[in-house]
Amino acid sequence: MTELPDHVSIREVGPRDGLQNEDPIPTDAKVRLLDALSGTGVRRIEAVSFVHPKAIPQMADADEVWQRAAKADGVRYSALVPNTRGAQRALAAGFTEIEVVVSASGTHNRRNVNRSTAESLDDIAELIDLLHGAGARAEVIVATSFGCPYEGDVDPQRVAGIVDRVVRDGADRVAFGDTTGMGTPRRVRELITAVRDRNAHIPVLLHFHNTRGTALANLLTALELGITEFDASVGGLGGCPYAPGASGNLATEEAVHMLHDMGIDTGIDLDALVEAAELAEELVGKKLPSGVLRAGPRTRLTVLPA
Repeated sequence: MTELPDHVSIREVGPRDGLQNEDPIPTDAKVRLLDALSGTGVRRIEAVSFVHPKAIPQMADADEVWQRAAKADGVRYSALVPNTRGAQRALAAGFTEIEVVVSASGTHNRRNVNRSTAESLDDIAELIDLLHGAGARAEVIVATSFGCPYEGDVDPQRVAGIVDRVVRDGADRVAFGDTTGMGTPRRVRELITAVRDRNAHIPVLLHFHNTRGTALANLLTALELGITEFDASVGGLGGCPYAPGASGNLATEEAVHMLHDMGIDTGIDLDALVEAAELAEELVGKKLPSGVLRAGPRTRLTVLPA
């Protein structure tokens, strides 16, 4: 039997990845949600993205949201940036953990940032130098790692080649995004194996969508492969505005519920997290896909002895 980890680190991405795919909500609402999540015990939160408001109007008030947020001690906050201007804004705002994105699919990369994958990788090399020069850490997120809405299957060796490049350029960590929810346990195993064969020591985080209902199965497969860092979004908020049909991130409370029931600690208070999901549902004005949110208090478990 595969030995599972005792602890898993979850990065809450609802305030950024979740809200960017919903109708814009007021700044006050964004601050309320961010502060509520900061009080759940989660230790990593993707707070905002610094993008042009014409591209992602939902993030137009990123500077104000971050300025007004009550930063909790012990929580590591990060920001997503698309380019040098975004990185400069993030650094000026005080962020020291910054994420940049490149798509393994050339078509998706053009739809997302209007340049080829190769051009994005050249830009990212310069961004990494900029961030390191300012004392910040750079995480490179490889979107469409498990499949593309335009091109279909993505070869794991192509993703591994992108990791080769960004590791060579100095990336501090990498993340793999299941942008369209095409990921399955088989695809997770093939990707992680391909990456580890070539870059065994780079820290890895996985970001699953639940478009096809496979997010928790993929999470379990990744655990069996020794991965201990994951993204998740409160209530299952979000998707990708440049991936048709890609609805719903892995719900944070569903992931935490399963992990706690397996005796795996996350440091997160599930009751507080469900309350944050209820708040998120209220703020966006619609029902969210979270099964835990629908099922009620009986599903809120504490960590069982390993």
